[in-house]
Amino acid sequence: MRAIIQRVLKSNVSVDNKIIGEINKGMTVFLGVGEDDTEKELDYIANKLLNLRIFEDDIGKMNFSIKDINGEILLISQFTLYGNTRKGNRPSFSKAAKPEKAIKLYNDMISYLNKNSKLTIKSGTFQAHMEVMIINDGPVTLIIDSKVARSGVK
Repeated sequence: MRAIIQRVLKSNVSVDNKIIGEINKGMTVFLGVGEDDTEKELDYIANKLLNLRIFEDDIGKMNFSIKDINGEILLISQFTLYGNTRKGNRPSFSKAAKPEKAIKLYNDMISYLNKNSKLTIKSGTFQAHMEVMIINDGPVTLIIDSKVARSGVK
C-alpha cells in the first residue's frame, strides 16, 4: 500500500462538478492499493496517518499528529501510485490491486480511521474521475510505502 500525504490548510474533491468531500486543516491522502496488500499493510498505513508528527507546535517544530490538532483527513483512492514507468512511455499498472480488492481495502481504511479516531474523515468516490483542490501547508508532502517499511529498507 502506498500513500502520498499532503499537509493542507484546506482541500476538497469534486465529481461531476459537485464537491463530495471537503476539509479544513489536516491532510489530503492519496491511497494506492497493491495487488498483494492485506489488512497488515492497511494497519501500518492507517497508524502512520494518525500518528505522524507533521504539524507544528508553538515554536514551529513538527511535534503534533493529526490527532493532536484535531485535524481532518480527505482520503482519495489513486491506483496510479502503482504506475511503473521503467519501460516505454506509458505507465503499467499491473502491480495495482484489481478494483474488487482495492475498493474493499479503501473502504476498510475509511472505516479504520473513523473507528480509531474522533477526526472528521472525508473521501472521494472510488473509480470516479475526480478533481482535487489542495491548499498545501508548508508545503509538507510525504510518501509512505508499506512494502519499504516491511522490508527494512532505509
